[in-house]
Amino acid sequence: MLTDEIKRQIQDTYSAFLNSRELGPRHGQKLMIAEIARTLGAITSDAEGVRNSNGHVCVVEAGTGTGKTIAYLLPAIVIAKALGKKLVVSTATVALQEQIIHKDLPELKNHTDLSFSFALAKGRGRYLCLSKLDNLLSEFSSTGDPTKALYEDELPSVDEQGIKLYESMMDALAANKWNGERDSWPAALEAADWQRVTTDHRQCTGRRCSNVSACSFFKARDALHTADCIVTNHDLVLADLALGGGAILPEPEETIYVFDEGHHLPDKALNHFAHHARMLSTSRWLEQCNKALSGVLGQISGAGRVDHFGEQLPGQFIESKRELDLLYPALDELIQTLADDQRDRRSNHYRFVGGIVPERIRAQAEQLHAGFDRLSDLLSKMVGEISEAMEDAHCRVPKVDLENNYPIIGAWQARAEASAELWLSYARSDADTSIPKARWLTLVDFNGNYDIEVCSSPILAARTLEFSLWNQAYGAVVTSATLTALGKFDRFQMRAGTPESSRYAVVPSPFDFSRGILRVPADAVDAGDSAAHTRAVIEQLPKLLQPSEGSLVLFSSRRQMLDVYDELPSQWQDKIQVQGESSKQEMLVAHKKRIDKGEGSVLFGLASFAEGVDLPGDYCAHVIIAKLPFAVPDDPIEASVSEWIEARGGNAFMQITIPDASLKLIQACGRLLRTEGDTGRITLLDRRVVTKRYGKAILDSLPPFTRQIET
Repeated sequence: MLTDEIKRQIQDTYSAFLNSRELGPRHGQKLMIAEIARTLGAITSDAEGVRNSNGHVCVVEAGTGTGKTIAYLLPAIVIAKALGKKLVVSTATVALQEQIIHKDLPELKNHTDLSFSFALAKGRGRYLCLSKLDNLLSEFSSTGDPTKALYEDELPSVDEQGIKLYESMMDALAANKWNGERDSWPAALEAADWQRVTTDHRQCTGRRCSNVSACSFFKARDALHTADCIVTNHDLVLADLALGGGAILPEPEETIYVFDEGHHLPDKALNHFAHHARMLSTSRWLEQCNKALSGVLGQISGAGRVDHFGEQLPGQFIESKRELDLLYPALDELIQTLADDQRDRRSNHYRFVGGIVPERIRAQAEQLHAGFDRLSDLLSKMVGEISEAMEDAHCRVPKVDLENNYPIIGAWQARAEASAELWLSYARSDADTSIPKARWLTLVDFNGNYDIEVCSSPILAARTLEFSLWNQAYGAVVTSATLTALGKFDRFQMRAGTPESSRYAVVPSPFDFSRGILRVPADAVDAGDSAAHTRAVIEQLPKLLQPSEGSLVLFSSRRQMLDVYDELPSQWQDKIQVQGESSKQEMLVAHKKRIDKGEGSVLFGLASFAEGVDLPGDYCAHVIIAKLPFAVPDDPIEASVSEWIEARGGNAFMQITIPDASLKLIQACGRLLRTEGDTGRITLLDRRVVTKRYGKAILDSLPPFTRQIET
């Protein structure tokens, strides 16, 4: 209940924060605080503190400059503490997590009388596993390693430079110069290098590990128990919910969640419930496991009933590999139906229309599911036996051998279980479900050889989020600068499954958008004709770009971006950085240095540069958008969603394609004005926004820039 005392505390704390920092109140920020306070304050619970009301979810779109971080932290902390609940703040990016932990929360605490504690929560994968590092350095072998994670068998072996890296990690830990977190390592780490020295919950021996007292992950996790506010990421929240909730983070029923960058939540959820496996890679992995099994059993023989289950594994490895190899020709036949020009592209998909798999493939999928399910069961029982043996003081197997082999069996079990879930998806029919799955094959090129990746995914995360998150949480806030599409929350609600009883609000940005000019030139062409549009962009860019300015040019396809760059005069190429040539962060740093020196600089980027890139002031005076950001037509999940909408009598183009493009265009235009004093130009080089019937709706959904639509 939002009592007068809680209202007064929120108001007084907000006033104290503004006065202490000599800031004026922002209208949008005040509205957002009020919306969140009303929602969370209206939640009712029984005598045991269990929520017994609806309307506990608040969805707020807050534009750039609103000050939304303080707008949700302040009321959420006050109300969570008053109710005796934990506050979990979740973001999509590490950068925002660090901003909240290192800037926003300390400022709120230092400039007000609020008393609260906070901590940062990351998954095991962000922390070093000391046991793995120690084993790698002491027992390093460059031959086939069966402990490898998914597809790691396709990565190069560790070289001498890699060993030097791991030795430097050990030295830094020993000297207390590093805390074992990936994000605090002083240099960028390649994914393959980090993967070898981190772990997951299936491979971790937990409190039984001999290195637990020095474990970076458990040290960080222990700090969460006493924290009032926990800052984390969407992936960790979803992983915790998939484990039933309360495994890493607080119980959902005892938690108020805030999802910043909330527009990413549905896609993150889809990733968590998607399944995939590569045919040839998995076949090789099964063969490697079978070869390595005798060595593993030789070290842990005698631990409980390990030998009883282990002696059944060779036959199951061989049987699962045989079934995979039998199915491969049928899938290869389907892949061969893709046109040659499709196979030349980086992404090539064969999608099963309606998610319906041919009967002959379904029958073989049933056999594969049964085989991998049996394999997973045997390995799971071995994991249990090893776990019990580690706690048995009378076990004759040395504990160090049990600890070293537990992650191996755990990794095998996790991969077998994932394969079983994938093939179960292919064996099942969706006839009894309201929302079908997308099922497709992807041709994967690796060092000149190709493999077939078999994929399955829900087409919407709404049902999953509804049951595992919204129904379980005590309260929740979702916020982002882009939650509406064409001025409505319909798109987000369909994809995220937020309850009908949720509060939805749009709060205004303090920016004067008339300081930005949105221009559609008279010589812009219809981007529906790709070749003509590319030629037009090549001709127009030298006239549009200013040599001394900071500019951002956004493309919808890598091919067009590279074709345009290759045809530009060399004097312009010298000023342009193209996405992919170096990391995003390195590009931004180099861009800012050039502008600081008074030189012009141009960034060529794709979708990832249309969001989350902060280039205030002179760093970005001109945003050029090559074409309306319609989704790639061969994306299997989006194609399946459209197909589902059409099958239900809807219009997928108007219900899915146009709203999605509108949202992405708003994000792209959002790169221009980053502070209240910014000015600049946006140029859209796609005439469809003027000539097509949907163009007016897309334009009207944009912020109120000064428009220059040339005829």
